[in-house]
Amino acid sequence: MEPLSGTKRLKFALLLGTLAAMGPLTIDMYLPSFPTIVYAFDTTASYVQVSLTACLLGIGLGQLIVGPMSDVRGRKKPLLVSLIVYFIASLFCVFAPSIGFFIAARFIQGLAASAGIVLSRAIVRDVYSGRELTKFFALLMLINNLAPILAPVLGGGILAFTDWSGIFTVLSAIGLLLFIIVLWRLDETLPEQMRVPSSLSATLKNFLSLLKSRQFMGFALAQGFIMAGIFAYVAGTPFVYQNIYGVSPQTFSLLFGMNGLGLILGAQVVGRLSGIVSEKRFLEIGLFISVLSGALLLLAVLLNGPLVTIVVPIFFFVASIGVISTSSFSLAMESQGHIAGSASALLGLLPFVLGAITAPLVGIGGEETAIPMGVIIFVSGLIAVLSYAGLARNTIKEN
Repeated sequence: MEPLSGTKRLKFALLLGTLAAMGPLTIDMYLPSFPTIVYAFDTTASYVQVSLTACLLGIGLGQLIVGPMSDVRGRKKPLLVSLIVYFIASLFCVFAPSIGFFIAARFIQGLAASAGIVLSRAIVRDVYSGRELTKFFALLMLINNLAPILAPVLGGGILAFTDWSGIFTVLSAIGLLLFIIVLWRLDETLPEQMRVPSSLSATLKNFLSLLKSRQFMGFALAQGFIMAGIFAYVAGTPFVYQNIYGVSPQTFSLLFGMNGLGLILGAQVVGRLSGIVSEKRFLEIGLFISVLSGALLLLAVLLNGPLVTIVVPIFFFVASIGVISTSSFSLAMESQGHIAGSASALLGLLPFVLGAITAPLVGIGGEETAIPMGVIIFVSGLIAVLSYAGLARNTIKEN
């Protein structure tokens, strides 16, 4: 498939951005309903956060499966199968009779949603490289980052008319619609002559080569630990904002969605200035912002500061992801065109595995404290900086 331009390029980005947004939609849309799900299943906040952990594990594991599979089978067929599974799993969530069944359905839903995330990135690498890869990925991020803004707002709006199950009904409809669009509008981007052999040993060899690459792992771990902090924020803020600071589900949705503006701003700055400022420099700037904002957030929660002292540093922490994810993706994927699916899978796996660990930890102090969330966000940013500095910083020249 040849690189696109003009209107076709925008439509292509819109489709891929929507597919990539399946992760944020699946994770974020039901966040405003956390307290009502606790009541509906007569369970605890920790169990509801486990449903988020199950989804994150599914997304991480699914990328590990779908990415290498797409290097063998192509991008389109695995994507279509995953979208059908997503549709069914979303309906399972709607009709879940217990919290245990709901958690299991969320795992399957996350497993299926992973295809949109990993294959959208692999498709981009199939079509673009170099500066064009960075610029197109920034455009992809612009569309993708609308999801964190719209998802919780949409979820809060749905709750104004129905209960939490309505959110998963909408998600099932999105899965079905995307299946139809991909079936009719998306061409295969990985020709047969570019595919890798179908064998477990070849797959393991690809992953081993990635794990041995200090440069690739430096970028992957930096992005992964920053995202672990983001998932701590995702799991913690529904209770911190609503239980501690007493905001409504609709106000929470607006506060949560506001951070998506920071994501968009960060990604677009990288895309617009990629020919002037190097991706390496952007990555270092983003990591600095994440650590500084994490430190300010931790100080605010330790001092029981007012809501604004929580909201502002979280905004800048989330905004740093727009810079970090765009620049680190381009740097990590540039030399991995021959195994783009596997590289995309590993890049996608780490954030969700680490996020699955941090998400339930924010609830260990109960529903009335924000300290665990503040600690995890700060420590995640600090480890991300150390990972980049120790593994990747000195392996690439500025351009």
